Amino acid sequence: MSRRMKIDISIILQKATELVDEQGLDQLSIGLLAEKLEIRPPSLYNHLDGLNELKQKLAIQGVKKLNEYMLQAAVGRSGDDAVRAISQAYIQFVREHPGLYDASTRFPDANDQELQQAQEAVVQLVLQVLDAYNLHEEIAIHMVRGLRSILHGFTSIEQMGGFGMPLNINKSFLILINTFIEGIHAVAINEDKYMQTDDKGGNFAPF
Repeated sequence: MSRRMKIDISIILQKATELVDEQGLDQLSIGLLAEKLEIRPPSLYNHLDGLNELKQKLAIQGVKKLNEYMLQAAVGRSGDDAVRAISQAYIQFVREHPGLYDASTRFPDANDQELQQAQEAVVQLVLQVLDAYNLHEEIAIHMVRGLRSILHGFTSIEQMGGFGMPLNINKSFLILINTFIEGIHAVAINEDKYMQTDDKGGNFAPF
């Protein structure tokens, strides 16, 4: 008789990741995960309070994994090359782990300290990459938001199958990131102009 594999939280998260990557986050359930682990559903409650805690842990794991992809891509690179590298790493992560990425954006508890620390690590990584452009701290944070919007928007449309035209998606992405990089240089040259943007409508103040 074969010995049953000992279950711990790392194995549970590994199998849950496989499940959501294959079938999507909305298909995740305690019953389905127990079936994948070949155990009875009540056994999972020895490690988890329920589905929400499982999704929370997947969210944290997803953010940490994304940071690992981007950090590895950034090693040995700087400036424009580093921006392209971390952006491509982001896309690669989402393509390889679509369900886990989805989990990282749909967490039950936004105030979870471990989740916030993982999210902050990603932000700090991007800020370190942007250090090469000598941007004002506030402008750098705006650029982090901009890059996140581009990356999340592009990957979300791609995952939904929204790019239907017969054009190379990777080329579209490279053009988009290169355009963003050109924007960084433009902002760095005229930083005072961008610092005068108002908080309401986003219009430039007269100068």
